[in-house]
Amino acid sequence: MHAEAGKAQDQPPTVRAGVGRRALITGGAVVAAGLGAGAAALALGGDGRGGGDGHGGPGRTAAAPEPSAVPFHGERQAGVTAPQQPATQLLALDLAPAATSDGRAALRALLGGLTRVLAEAAGDSPADARLRDGRPAGLSSLVGVGPGLAAGLGLNVPPALLTELPVFPGDRLDPARGGGDLVVQLCAADRWPLSVVAEQVGEAARAAGATVRWTQSGFLARTAAGATPRNLFGFKDGTANPDGTDSGQWVWGPPGPYEHGTVLVYRRIRMDTAAFAALPGDRQEQVMGRRAGDGAPLTGTAEHDEPDIYAKNPDGSYVIPATAHVRLSSPRLDGGARMLRRGYSYDDGPGDRGLLFCAFVRDPAQFTRVQNRLAARDALSAFVEHTASAVAYVLPGAPEGGTLGEGLFS
Repeated sequence: MHAEAGKAQDQPPTVRAGVGRRALITGGAVVAAGLGAGAAALALGGDGRGGGDGHGGPGRTAAAPEPSAVPFHGERQAGVTAPQQPATQLLALDLAPAATSDGRAALRALLGGLTRVLAEAAGDSPADARLRDGRPAGLSSLVGVGPGLAAGLGLNVPPALLTELPVFPGDRLDPARGGGDLVVQLCAADRWPLSVVAEQVGEAARAAGATVRWTQSGFLARTAAGATPRNLFGFKDGTANPDGTDSGQWVWGPPGPYEHGTVLVYRRIRMDTAAFAALPGDRQEQVMGRRAGDGAPLTGTAEHDEPDIYAKNPDGSYVIPATAHVRLSSPRLDGGARMLRRGYSYDDGPGDRGLLFCAFVRDPAQFTRVQNRLAARDALSAFVEHTASAVAYVLPGAPEGGTLGEGLFS
């Protein structure tokens, strides 16, 4: 759960079904604070409305509505700007250098294939009969380029901002589950279109001489409209993502060629749900820094009250403990910096369930600062373990008739 935030935001009455992922991150940084959901996504898109917590989880999400078409073309990719949807599938792709003598040509071919697949699947009349059931697939997607590929091919990405994350204390990273030359995220109202489109993405990769490195599915909790979903620790997850003004400062690139791009930080965080559940209820709240019932910070009376990390008890101790996840991930300890969090829960069988932390930032160093604090002191660290990691520059969107990544080669 990486992150507490500052401003609570109104949520649109559409899709908002999210499992709290922020609360999931502690020692693993991203686990405990909250999932950014539907509104959070809109905030990034430039509408200025958002939801979520500040650093680690997205905002509130609600019960899934009937899916509607999400436009693929635009200045920014819909996988960041559209309301967060209940189901996700992440894939990482690797180019095969031996398959071609020109890596840039291979990348162009791959991006062209992905653009065709994703634009068609998002449209009203997809070619694949499995996606034609009288309703749009409701697909939103994003494609990002990894640091290794960007450096190796000399691609035009934000200077000095696209770098791999360091290894943090307590990390148990599996290289086969992280990294990648490209990262693709697919989101929809249910699993069905994701399975179909993921298959098409794999076919497009193979046609361009690339391979699928890893895949991971995730889901959001079913939640009443307007309510904040709970994570797998049972806490509400997602309270205040950056709004339109803040997202322009902390999420999207600076004015110029990168202003419609952002950086995705992905962490797969395994949660020891049984051990956490064994704690007394008041101890769970001390670890999180929030109340389980209504989600309010220990210093407040309502869920969206801003946590006062400096408030003290008569004996001089902090009301929100010094090791609480909410305190250590607070933007107040990071110059007000916030990240857009759109996390998902995952369940890959007994002993392997937790949070897919997905955060969007202008500079991944912001995540590194927060994660270092969490890894050093977060009480939640005893219940989480980071098992995979990836960073990718999320490309600006493609205009009608255009292709994703056209600016990479200029």
